[in-house]
Amino acid sequence: MTDRPKKRTRVTVPDFLAAKEAGRKLAVLTAYDYPWAALLDQAGVDAILVGDTLGMVVQGRDTTLPVTLDHMIYHGEMVVRATRSALVIVDLPFMSYQVSPRQAKRSAGRVLKETGASAVKLEGGVNQAGTIEALANSDIPVMAHVGMRPQSIRRLGKMSSIQRDREQLIADAKAAADAGAFSIVLELIPQDIAAQITAEIDIPTIGIGAGPNCDGQVLVTPDMLGQTHGFKPKFVKHYADLHQVATDAVRQYVDDVHTGAFPADEHTHH
Repeated sequence: MTDRPKKRTRVTVPDFLAAKEAGRKLAVLTAYDYPWAALLDQAGVDAILVGDTLGMVVQGRDTTLPVTLDHMIYHGEMVVRATRSALVIVDLPFMSYQVSPRQAKRSAGRVLKETGASAVKLEGGVNQAGTIEALANSDIPVMAHVGMRPQSIRRLGKMSSIQRDREQLIADAKAAADAGAFSIVLELIPQDIAAQITAEIDIPTIGIGAGPNCDGQVLVTPDMLGQTHGFKPKFVKHYADLHQVATDAVRQYVDDVHTGAFPADEHTHH
């Protein structure tokens, strides 16, 4: 008689911190709806990020800027409902927290109350330290995000802008950690800078295009599954080509309908 697989318990914010102390890497992916969140959860990811990347990979926009707080809550609620064990983190979208710490608390409070998520993520380090501290003091867990920040696209000029200002990046990471963030995303920064940050702060670093020395990694799920129409920056590893698989399947269906091969007798009620 084989042993049944152990039921996973819900990953918590303290579990994230304990993982860094134990040297255990954290695997994070994005999800935006019930079916994919359930699949990722069952596959064993440590956390699911409901990213404002949904503006591009779900809504078909060029940037994340048009995404609203209501959009994030709508998608976040579906993801939380689908999960049993993964920690769910929901992005605060552009201009839902930048006005003031008070605005940030209102936005983050809505996210936690209306979705059931465990934490929020916001972009910024030194410039958002006061907001991170205000949220943490209100018992709202915050993941920070430094390096290439998609919500700063108008200033940076392009999404693939690698951030190399070592002094500023380290200052941003330390400011976020000191303000009470429980973890921090490091996006598109050189490996040696990410390694230094990871060694010098006590909270987990989650890398995306930041090399192997971070405490964990995050990717946009449609990117790593080859669903984003050939989009493949250097830091993305394609684990499958679902775009081609789905295209082939749909073409076969179209052919079967056109030729009368579907539905066959076994697909028909008598």
